[in-house]
Order: sequence, then C-alpha cells, then structure tokens
Amino acid sequence: MAEEVIRLHDITRFFKVGTEVVRALRGVSLLINRNEYVALMGPSGSGKSTLMNILGCLDTPTGGRYILNGNDVSKLQDSDLAEIRNREIGFVFQTFNLLPRLTALENVALPMIYAGEARPKRMERAMEVLDSVKLTDRVKHKPNELSGGQRQRVAIARAMVNKPSIILADEPTGNLDSKTSIEIMALIEEIHKAGNTIILVTHEEDIARHAHRIVRLSDGLVASDEINTDIRTINFYHSNEPDMVNKD
Repeated sequence: MAEEVIRLHDITRFFKVGTEVVRALRGVSLLINRNEYVALMGPSGSGKSTLMNILGCLDTPTGGRYILNGNDVSKLQDSDLAEIRNREIGFVFQTFNLLPRLTALENVALPMIYAGEARPKRMERAMEVLDSVKLTDRVKHKPNELSGGQRQRVAIARAMVNKPSIILADEPTGNLDSKTSIEIMALIEEIHKAGNTIILVTHEEDIARHAHRIVRLSDGLVASDEINTDIRTINFYHSNEPDMVNKD
C-alpha cells in the first residue's frame, strides 16, 4: 500500500487587495504518496505559485486542511512552520538562493545549522551530498566562482542535506541554458530514483514531461490530474551525450 506524504482537502487561499478579494485557490484537493514525481503546472494567475507556497509551508491556507506526514499543518504559527520547512522540505529555486559569501560546502551545510547539528556532522553530510551531485572538486568555491549549472547543483545538494520528505523544485531550469537544463533534470530524476518525493513546479511542457504525474491548475482549481505516459528520462552520468536523452 502506498504511503501518503501530502493530503490537501478543499484548500482555499484568498487575498485582500484594496477593496477586492482575490481568490487564488478556490478548493484544491490533492493526494501525493511517498516517492511520487509530480509536476505542478498552470499559467500565470492559475494559483500555481500560491499552492507551491502552501505546500512548502511558506504560507497558510484561508480554509481547508493540509496534512503533511500525518500532521495537520494548516493552522500552525510561523515558528512551527519554519521548523517543519527545515525538517520536511528541501527547496530548489530558479534563482538558486545561495549566500554569496559562503562556499559551496557552507551553503549546503546551512540547513543543518538551523536543525542544531554539530559542525563535524554538518561537514560530513554536506560533503556526502556534494559528492552525490558530482561537485567534490568545487566545495571551497563561492557562488560567483561557479557556473549556473554548478550553482543549481549546490542548491539541490542543500535541499537534500536534511533528508527531507519532499524536494520542492520551483522552475529549477528557468535560469539555465538548454544543455545545463538537461543535466539538472537528469540529476532530479536520479534523486527520485533514490527514493525521494519530487514536486516540480513549472510552466514548461518539456520540463513537466520528466514527471510521472502532471497536475494542471486553472483559476484556482485542479483542472486535471493525470499519469504521464510519455516520460522523458535522462541518464545523469551521461547527460552530456544527446543520444542518452530518450523516452521510455
């Protein structure tokens, strides 16, 4: 039996803008099981970004219930949400969000500081995940000394360092060229194969095709939720070779 990670029940999110009420989410229900690879899609104004913020515990819903690993996080205070974010969710952003004065190793270890881990354990685990994204030769480099693809791999390593329940990737290839985008999507596929739950937020159809399930939002509602029968897979370790890009 599949193990449930996320359950959303009738999630709403309303914002007051002046005298108007913007209904960003109008009743979203969604179930995501452990080790699923889900793409969340939708045009501007569909509610995609609002839903991503709620899934990532960056925001709370106006109504409805959000059950994360069996815990209702719908009404938690900011301090409790921050603790859950650090423990349960690994974020990968389009803009990388690395601290410029820290090395790759220090950036990756940062979430473990907030988790209260001792320095030796932080450094050991950070090295471990940097090795998994093939960046052991860049551990002492600062972000401005890395390429865009290398910075995103550091960001992915940082997302993985606390062994979260979910990797939430928001437009992870948005600032990358096509060749580097292929490498990053191949890496995310490897992370999924290792047992991680992936939620990929994107507006690009070719990026969404990497996911095994595609959820489309429209006007604050789930318009469709379908299994992807045309999965695009890439071998991370051979991703520089065009002939390794294939469809299952």
